[in-house]
Amino acid sequence: MRALVQRVTSARVSIDGEVVGSIGAGLCVFVGVTHSDDGIVASKLAAKVANLRVFDERSLLETGGSALVISQFTLYGDTTRGRRPSWVAAARPEQAAPLMEVFCASLGVPVETGRFGAHMEVALVNDGPVTLMLEA
Repeated sequence: MRALVQRVTSARVSIDGEVVGSIGAGLCVFVGVTHSDDGIVASKLAAKVANLRVFDERSLLETGGSALVISQFTLYGDTTRGRRPSWVAAARPEQAAPLMEVFCASLGVPVETGRFGAHMEVALVNDGPVTLMLEA
């Protein structure tokens, strides 16, 4: 499981022009799931994200911030051959969707989300900028 984490002053996700999730200061987290992931991995990665000290040496849990979590299978895109990414390493929706729910529930902070499998537009203001890739 991978998470691309961005510290933000605000972030929102829209589907067909309708905002379905938005946060103020906190973390925008793009999460990718692969075939070997399970609930333990999802909870472990959520704990890493929630305890990441990127707010003046404090974590999201300590600041009382929120998370906008977006499912992003493209984090497992393989571009080592040719010009077209391969998505073979990304988990199928029937495996990934429940693990996204475990991840969100395990964060321990207020969570907003997009809609799994939908075409989404994400707008964010990266604070710093701070962007980190985490794996569990």
